[in-house]
Amino acid sequence: MNFNEYPIESLMYITNRPEIVFTHGKGSWLYDNNGKRYLDFIQGWAVNALGHCNEGMIEALNAQAKLLFNPSPAFYNEPMAKLAGLLTQHSCFDKVFFANSGAEANEGAIKLARKWGRKFKDGAFEIITFDHSFHGRTLATMSASGKPGWDTIYAPQVPGFPKADLNDIASVEKLINAKTVAVMLEPIQGEGGVIPATREFMQQLRELTRKHNLLLIVDEVQSGCGRAGTLFAYELSGIEPDIMTLGKGIGGGVPLAALLSKAEVAVFEAGDQGGTYNGNPLMTAVGYSVISQLTAPGFLEGVRARGDYLRAKLLELSEERGFKGERGEGLLRALLLGKDIGNRIVEKARDMQPDGLLLNAARPNLLRFMPALNVTNEEIDQMMAMLRSILDTL
Repeated sequence: MNFNEYPIESLMYITNRPEIVFTHGKGSWLYDNNGKRYLDFIQGWAVNALGHCNEGMIEALNAQAKLLFNPSPAFYNEPMAKLAGLLTQHSCFDKVFFANSGAEANEGAIKLARKWGRKFKDGAFEIITFDHSFHGRTLATMSASGKPGWDTIYAPQVPGFPKADLNDIASVEKLINAKTVAVMLEPIQGEGGVIPATREFMQQLRELTRKHNLLLIVDEVQSGCGRAGTLFAYELSGIEPDIMTLGKGIGGGVPLAALLSKAEVAVFEAGDQGGTYNGNPLMTAVGYSVISQLTAPGFLEGVRARGDYLRAKLLELSEERGFKGERGEGLLRALLLGKDIGNRIVEKARDMQPDGLLLNAARPNLLRFMPALNVTNEEIDQMMAMLRSILDTL
C-alpha cells in the first residue's frame, strides 16, 4: 500500500514522523509498507523485551483471548494473581498494583507516598527527584521529571518535587525538610542520556532515606525487567527500595505497567486507587509470559553477556573514531559521540538501503541502544557494520 493511501491526516500531530508505515515485525527486525526491513535497536523505546512477535507472548495472548478480556478491576482474575505472585517471588516487594503505562504507575507511586506521608509523617508530601530525570507525561509525572523546559509547557506545575543532582548525595540531603516524604529516581536515567546512578550513590541514598524515615522509590519503567542485566536494576546496588514502578518491558509490547511496594507501605484504602483496565487478564497473561521467559534459567546471564559484548564493540568503535566512550548497564547503553551528530546518524541509518537501521539519539551528542534482550551477537555485529558505514558518510 502506498504511503499516501493511508489516512495519516486523521492522526493528531504530536511529533515528526517519517513517511513510512510499519506493517509487521519478527525478533530484531521491522518491515514497512514498501517491504523494506529495519534492524531495530530501539524496540519501542526498550518496550519489546523479547523482540517483535515473540511466540510465547502470542500463545499467551491467543489462549487468554478465548477465555476472558476484562471482568472489571473490582474482581480478581487468574492472570492478574499469577503475575503478581511471580513479581513478588522474584523481587523484594510484597504488594503489586497493575496499571497501563509507566506514567500511570509513577502517578500511583506518588499517590502512595503522599498517602503514607499523611498517615505516618504529619502530612509530608514532597518527593525529591532529579535533574534530567523522566517519569512520564501526565501533569504530575512531568512535574516530577527534571527534563529541561518541562516546567513551562503546561504551567503551573504540580508542586512538591524539588530537584537534586544524580550521584551527589549532598544535593539530596540539603533538600530534606519536614515536608519531605520520599526520594524518587531512575537507577539509570534513560531519556536523560543513559546515565547510571552509581552503586555507592544508591547505597548512600538508601542509608539517608532510612536515617530520615523517608521512602525510597525506584522508577524502573525503562531499566527494569531484565534491561540492566538483572531482573531489576536496584539489585545491582544490593539495596531494597520501598516502592518500585515498572512499565515498558513488563508487557513486552502490550500496555502493561506495575506499582510494587513493601507491605508496610501499601496503605491505599478502598477508593484511593483504581482504573478501568488495571490488571485485566488479557494484558497480565502476556506479562506473565514475559516475566516467565526473563526468569528462565540462563536468560539473564545471556543478557549480561550480550551487554558486555555490545559494550566492547562500542568502546572499540569509540576508540577507532575518536568518540568519548560509552556508558550504561546490560542492554541499555549509550555511545558518547562528543559532538551533536546523533540526529543525523539516526536519519541516515533509517534511510539506508537495502536494509535500514533504527537507532535513537536521546541527546544530540549520543546514541542510545535498546535492542531486544534476546538480540544475537551476530545482530550486534550487523548493527555495528551498518553504523560504521553511516559514519563513513559524515
